[in-house]
Amino acid sequence: MSSKTPDQFPTDQIQQALTALLDKDPYLTPYKDIIRRRLTKIIETEHRLTQGNMTLADFASGHEYFGLHFRNNQWIFREWAPNATAMYLIGNMTDWQEKKEYALQPLKKEGVWEICLPPDRLQHENLYRLRVHWPGGAGDRIPSYARRVVQDPETLIFNAQVWCPAAPYPWRCQNFRCPGDAPLIYEVHVGMAQEDEKIGTFREFTENVLPRVVASGYNTLQLMAIQEHPYYGSFGYQVSNFFAASSRFGTPDDLKALIDAAHFAGLTVLMDIIHSHAVSNEVEGLSRFDGTLYQYFHDGPRGKHELWDSRCFDYGKYQVLHFLLSNCRFWLDEYRLDGFRFDGITSMLYLHHGMNKAFTSYDDYFGDSVDEEALAYLALANRLIHGLRPDAITIAEDVSGMPGLAASPQNGGYGFDYRFAMGVPDFWIKLIKEVKDEHWPLSHLWYELTNRRADEKTISYSESHDQALVGDQSIIFRLIDAAMYDHMDIGDENIKVDRGMALHKMIRLITMATAGAGYLNFIGNEFGHPEWIDFPRQGNNWSYKYARRQWHLLDDPHLKYQFLARFDRDMIALARNFRLLQAPAPQLRYEHNDDKVLVFERAGLLFAFNFHPQQSYTDYCFDAPSGTYRLVFNSDAADYGGHNRLVPDQEHLTLQRSGQGSDRHCLSLYLPSRTALVLQRVQAH
Repeated sequence: MSSKTPDQFPTDQIQQALTALLDKDPYLTPYKDIIRRRLTKIIETEHRLTQGNMTLADFASGHEYFGLHFRNNQWIFREWAPNATAMYLIGNMTDWQEKKEYALQPLKKEGVWEICLPPDRLQHENLYRLRVHWPGGAGDRIPSYARRVVQDPETLIFNAQVWCPAAPYPWRCQNFRCPGDAPLIYEVHVGMAQEDEKIGTFREFTENVLPRVVASGYNTLQLMAIQEHPYYGSFGYQVSNFFAASSRFGTPDDLKALIDAAHFAGLTVLMDIIHSHAVSNEVEGLSRFDGTLYQYFHDGPRGKHELWDSRCFDYGKYQVLHFLLSNCRFWLDEYRLDGFRFDGITSMLYLHHGMNKAFTSYDDYFGDSVDEEALAYLALANRLIHGLRPDAITIAEDVSGMPGLAASPQNGGYGFDYRFAMGVPDFWIKLIKEVKDEHWPLSHLWYELTNRRADEKTISYSESHDQALVGDQSIIFRLIDAAMYDHMDIGDENIKVDRGMALHKMIRLITMATAGAGYLNFIGNEFGHPEWIDFPRQGNNWSYKYARRQWHLLDDPHLKYQFLARFDRDMIALARNFRLLQAPAPQLRYEHNDDKVLVFERAGLLFAFNFHPQQSYTDYCFDAPSGTYRLVFNSDAADYGGHNRLVPDQEHLTLQRSGQGSDRHCLSLYLPSRTALVLQRVQAH
């Protein structure tokens, strides 16, 4: 990067990006000065970090400087703690006492402390901490760049652990690159992925669950709860140690083996990365690390997220950006991950954190409540990640709809590849809860499924882990409820189960088929996993009963869960075979709200949905391009637990519309109730 002073920033480049953004969305024009200011701030921030004499990737290498390293036949440890007055390494090697030979020394660099030790002073798997002194006090702290943190099973105390195995992990799959297909994401929590009532491990997942993911046809694995977190029930969202893979699931090598095996099977691997906040714990986390509340976080009320009881980063601080950007690079370098889903972006972007806020106007995105320093950080994180790995995938989890978040920098955006269509699952739950399906408003349904910005790629899902947490219900459980306990045996005819399975399939198919550019499923939802997710806590007597996946339900040949799994597998295969989500947006062909029929076209396929609970239609006609159509997929097939009312591979010829001229043709189909059909146009007439 060439050296630039602030008055030499590329204004032409900024103007071109701004023009591209406004061309795609003229409604942003009144806010062009604010947008220009934000785009300029990104460039200014990068210059402030790199001083024009290094790349952003070079800057984001704090993990190679700070923390514990064995180099040149000695141990080197460094920590940033500007308010500290003294600092000691304590652990197994010191009997947990302060010893002079383990005292860190301050360097000339502001707030940086260092110690160098002979090779025999530390051993692989030694436990250690920092004892930090500051004016008026002292406390134990786990180093901020610790790469492994473990919990004592008896005392429940967390400590850093020296991790320096004799040989590095032997990667089998070298230089994996994302294939560039539309992401079909299988979202997983490793700990709850197993059948037994316990915390599952990376090894168990690799051996027992990963083959299921591969067989299901999904091409992307999204790992939750990887960064170390003290409280298991936080679902991994209260992070204490940002550079440590959670040891409750196994060793760093175990995680590498999981990622390696996924790559070997052709899966892209993403990780939930939490940079929106940090746990409030002081010994385990970063809070009050050097005795101050403002080392990594905002001082005062702004540094506290009241709803989440967590700490809020100060994204304007040089050292915080160094820490977070280095964290992005670390996971790419050390674990060869292929990208990230950035969690809680809405909380980052707004001073009100999106709490009790309805985003109803563009004014909401350009007012004083926006943290423009957080926006600049997100843009630089994307620039860094894609600079290191051009094929990497980044996904924004933002419920507010901030314009430009998933647009490219050249188009005036902040660089995420995708954003979650978070309104879609919320809409499904609201619809199922509040409206009988015979009254579902199809025009509103179509709008909610297809409403997205033209300049941004989105990932749709009917439900994720959020909808299945205790206090809420998954779609299948909301549809079938207690009947799941008694009427899921094959041969047990139950009208509630029949309705629930039919709608479950239709909801997932229409959500996937209308998705902007990707689709997501949470582990087990594809086969209608019953009940909710509830991690062990005091309120349930620390039970793991609901923090697991009951795979035996899917594997039992006498139960109906297999039908839903088979449907989902073939639905995903349909999307892959026809490159459905790489195709342009779906085009609505026909809609009749009273009949509850919706027809649309995408990727050369015609999708026909009859949501009516009782009415099946014979010879149902709607306009279609002239030709021969073959039935390639239908939710009513016997293999999917349906009533088998349609003939597989049946071909249909369009008919000329009577009295409508030679250019009007229609398809005349049998549309069974609560059934979705997919037809391929195999020949034009």
